[in-house]
Amino acid sequence: LAQVPQPAASPSAAADRMADTPAIYVQAGRARGGTDALTLGATLPWQGFRRQLWGGELRGHWDFYVSRWSFDAAPGGSGHSTLLGITPVLRLTPDQGRSAFFVEAGIGATLADKRYQTPEREFSTRFNFASHLGAGLRLGARRQHELALRVQHVSNAGIKHPNPGNNFVQLRYALHF
Repeated sequence: LAQVPQPAASPSAAADRMADTPAIYVQAGRARGGTDALTLGATLPWQGFRRQLWGGELRGHWDFYVSRWSFDAAPGGSGHSTLLGITPVLRLTPDQGRSAFFVEAGIGATLADKRYQTPEREFSTRFNFASHLGAGLRLGARRQHELALRVQHVSNAGIKHPNPGNNFVQLRYALHF
């Protein structure tokens, strides 16, 4: 019997499937006071969560990460800190989810091995909240590559003072699989 050729999947169909797959990522960031952050993480999509919003598609995922902050320490302090974090993220993709462009936002929690202490600012807690806004592009034949620019604010939301917080500008590369 002759095989009937199957129609090729459209790029938007392939992108739709990749949007529901996990990803691993590397991210670099910079904040006030000469603080640099290098982050490794993974995202896990919320299976079955899709909502139409403003002509786009809203989806969600969990973002799990470990981040290493390096900074000029206050006298007697350490010049680095390692953080573990988890953030639920909402992502809006225009054109009913077919666009390569996306915007996202999330608010999560971090736990550091040491308190952040520089000559200019000091966190009073090892536990902090991390909120971010970001925009990015999905690239590649299946849109498996992702580049994003994000702004993240980290602080303890006033649980204890001082609470100066810090703002990072971050660049992320992710690979969906």
